[in-house]
Amino acid sequence: MDAKILCLGALTCGDASGYEIKKMFEDGPFAHFHQVSFGSIYPSLAKLCEQGKVTMRKEMQEGRPDKKVYTLTDKGNKSLYRAMKKTPAEDQLRSEVMVMFFLQEYLDQDHLHDVLDQQLNFYRSLSEKLEALDDDTVAPGRMFVRGLGRVLYRTLVKYMEENAHLLLNNKKRSNQ
Repeated sequence: MDAKILCLGALTCGDASGYEIKKMFEDGPFAHFHQVSFGSIYPSLAKLCEQGKVTMRKEMQEGRPDKKVYTLTDKGNKSLYRAMKKTPAEDQLRSEVMVMFFLQEYLDQDHLHDVLDQQLNFYRSLSEKLEALDDDTVAPGRMFVRGLGRVLYRTLVKYMEENAHLLLNNKKRSNQ
């Protein structure tokens, strides 16, 4: 999905700086299903300002440069609405850890254990983070996505815990 659309989507959560938008994709409501880089956020916000889809205001900060805060406009809202009418691209899983697990015979056992433990802890932390969120004031679409995230990470943790033996202590080479 285009970074401009992602920025518009983030701004539906409220006014935000580029840094705050990035945090929404790292730790916030978009964290478990999409990513966007600072390198795409800032040019996208500049373009959206040019197009009148967002406005920018500067907020003074003590001892720091002014903070640029962006607000979604009616034009931006309409643009987001139009963008949501498209058929989404098929999901693609790109995972370095999956490549490492696939090629586990090329890893020494200690490193493989470490990688597995790190990934399992990562999924556990994401699961715990989603479980801890307050659901009382969440809109239905956001609750649906949050629920999918909860199921996904619980399932990943359970699978990895129950099937780690398939990965560990198995050095057979395979062409499959």
